[in-house]
Amino acid sequence: MTDFSKILDKAKELEAKMKESQENIKKIRVEGVSGSNSVKIILNGDGEMQKIEISDDIFKENKSIIEDLIVAAHNNAKLQLKSKASEEISKATGGFGIPGFKWPL
Repeated sequence: MTDFSKILDKAKELEAKMKESQENIKKIRVEGVSGSNSVKIILNGDGEMQKIEISDDIFKENKSIIEDLIVAAHNNAKLQLKSKASEEISKATGGFGIPGFKWPL
């Protein structure tokens, strides 16, 4: 019975750490760039775009190039967000992966 209570204590501890981790992830802000910093996109921890900056020089380019640069900057930011969120989760779980579980990022 003692073993079971230890398991429950560890589960509660992990749950508290995961809640803290989720709050920390919400505070993350990442910047994705493309085209030699011609396009910058800032995402929050929920993956929502907070800001987009486009240099004036880029408007001389073809519309399809500008669209591609925006997509590339967004993908760059999304990749950074995924990496930072994974780091935060690893801190909470002590690197212990949960098999079959994928984080929503």
